[in-house]
Amino acid sequence: MKNNQMKGWLYLLPALLFLGAFMIYPLVDVVVYSFEEGYNSASQTFFGTGLYNYSYVLHDPYFLQAVKNTFILVIFTVPISTGLGLLISLGLNSIKKLKDLYQTVFFLPYVTNTLAVGLVFMILFKKTAYTDGMVNLLINLFGGASVDFIDGPYWAKMFVMCFYTIWIVLPFKILILTSALASVDQVYYNAAKVDGTSKWRIFTKITLPMISPMIFYLVITGFIGAFKAYSDAVALFGTDLNAAGMNTIVGYVYDMLYGNSGGYPSYASAAALILFAIVLTITCINLLVSRKNVQY
Repeated sequence: MKNNQMKGWLYLLPALLFLGAFMIYPLVDVVVYSFEEGYNSASQTFFGTGLYNYSYVLHDPYFLQAVKNTFILVIFTVPISTGLGLLISLGLNSIKKLKDLYQTVFFLPYVTNTLAVGLVFMILFKKTAYTDGMVNLLINLFGGASVDFIDGPYWAKMFVMCFYTIWIVLPFKILILTSALASVDQVYYNAAKVDGTSKWRIFTKITLPMISPMIFYLVITGFIGAFKAYSDAVALFGTDLNAAGMNTIVGYVYDMLYGNSGGYPSYASAAALILFAIVLTITCINLLVSRKNVQY
């Protein structure tokens, strides 16, 4: 018995060493950095320990703006992308002959480089000296005034960022929900049709409960993914996100490490742990809500 246990631990040893070196140690290092006040990355010295780094980050206007942007992104993109994904999946599930073709078409944006998609969006929405962009041309066609979605008002820039994020995450959600709908046992639908049940009641009483674990999975991963958004903003507004007023929490962490204000790993570590606390809290709330609404 002891020999078998030793073999088991030996098999696990490479994975444990990998996790320890690339996950556990960096996490401990981040926690330590976050409490070291006045840390100098060049001399590897600091003058004290305490909560000053957290206080600085929480009072930094750039961080507060990043938190605002991130929460707006989360609040709008997660429910809208999940709802649209469900509607499109229901439509695809009702198509029999060209279902595979449409699935492939809808999935193409997911395998496209996000920066490339961001450049396309920038061309569509950006006003230049030569053109107002295709979107503004459509707005003008219906009698509206042109809007600078890239360098203009805050609401316009946030609209483009939310639109872009939804466009990027939607294909994955469509793929998952289409698979979930296909896995629902047809016996339930046949029994409901025999009883003369309406389509809306079939959807709310059979379809939604049966695919609720997948919807919950997409909501959780959607929240985490939206909180980690950074490349989306860079693709649309460039690397100086603070100047554009469109930075995110992850972007703030990156800037504190490598950006124009870089060289402050203690502030970056404090911001990263604050982000971790936010994501953990929202995930726990979702888990509590799922106990009543998700049927396994």
